[in-house]
Amino acid sequence: MAKVPAAAVAAGGLVGGYGIARWTGKRPLGGIALAAAGSVAAYEWNRQSGARAATGLTAAYVAAFAGSHPLAKKVGAWPAVFTVAGGVAAASWAVTRRTAR
Repeated sequence: MAKVPAAAVAAGGLVGGYGIARWTGKRPLGGIALAAAGSVAAYEWNRQSGARAATGLTAAYVAAFAGSHPLAKKVGAWPAVFTVAGGVAAASWAVTRRTAR
C-alpha cells in the first residue's frame, strides 16, 4: 500500500476540514476531520522525525487553523485555507526531509 506523505495529510486536513464544515453547515463535523488528519500527521511526524519535530509541526498545524480565520477576513476564506495549508505542507516537508537523511 502506498504511503501518503504527512505533508499531504496535514494540508488535506486543513482544506478538507474547512470544506466539510462549509458544505455540510456543521462546524463540529469539519473539526472532526481536521483533528483526525492532524492526529494522523502527528503520528507520522513523530515516527519519521521524533517527538520534538512532531510537537513543533503539530503546533504549526493548530496555529495555521487559528491563523486562517483572521487571514480570511483579508483575502477570503478559500485563499486563506489554501495559504495556511501550503505553509504547513512546506514546513512538514522541510522538517521531515531534513531528519529523514
